[in-house]
Amino acid sequence: MDEFYQKSPRYESVCRKMTDINKLNKNVRMFSIGNSLLGRKIYALGIGNLKNAILYSGAIHAQEWLTCSVLLRFFEDLSLENELFGVKLDDVFSQRGLILVPLSNPDGVEIALGGAKTAKQLAVPVQNIINKSSRSWQANARGVDLNHNFDAGFQILKQMEREAGITCPAPRQYGGICPNSEPETRALVWACNSLNIQKIIAFHSQGEEIYYYYGNNTPKESQLMADALAASSGYTVCEPTGLASHGGFKDWFIKSKCRPGFTVEIGKGENPLPIDMLMPIYNQIKEMLVVGVLL
Repeated sequence: MDEFYQKSPRYESVCRKMTDINKLNKNVRMFSIGNSLLGRKIYALGIGNLKNAILYSGAIHAQEWLTCSVLLRFFEDLSLENELFGVKLDDVFSQRGLILVPLSNPDGVEIALGGAKTAKQLAVPVQNIINKSSRSWQANARGVDLNHNFDAGFQILKQMEREAGITCPAPRQYGGICPNSEPETRALVWACNSLNIQKIIAFHSQGEEIYYYYGNNTPKESQLMADALAASSGYTVCEPTGLASHGGFKDWFIKSKCRPGFTVEIGKGENPLPIDMLMPIYNQIKEMLVVGVLL
């Protein structure tokens, strides 16, 4: 197996892998959707009809970096194969497209894997945040949890954070001073708006669960789609609770676009899931990843 899939996905290695995948298939595009707080480019890969595309995002949460590796493995297979599970990919991609943002929080993943020193000019404040908490790092380099930073029930979420004692930058669950305050959040919002994304699936870990609902703007067909994703993976359709119930990427997408959005929690265990779980998880959800494109 490729050495990339045997190690945790550091930023430079992810960029190299995406460049390599881009070269595999003349129909694959690689482009940036924005920059992180520390100036790292947030890259996307696209294939097929990008005017009618679904967006898959990974590693919004830093400790959940295995989602990045799983998604890149899938996109590499798409780029090399003509058919998966009996689905002729050329026929599919003549009609619809897939945009992949595997490393949505590049600064956070670097901090989670390499410590505060990877935070460049913010190394000292990041280390101070780490010193004040025993919790593992999920946030971006400002100590903002990106999946609490989207404009969906933000004020409700802030009240819940205050009640939980979360009032300042932290390794996790602090949503920032206002919605979309973080460049990484704005990059995903820009991608969805500019590329007229039809559906999104945000990949997290862990729990083997699928979430599809967010308020009255949830499309009627979303539950049927979630059931199809579950049937092809063995995962369970659920509803998030507590601090996970607002401010997320799929929440914003459903609220603002009135289109189907999903969160998929891959694998089971304790984050960060180890790299040796990559292939067992990938093999279990590979069909679901194909189904997502077909929905």
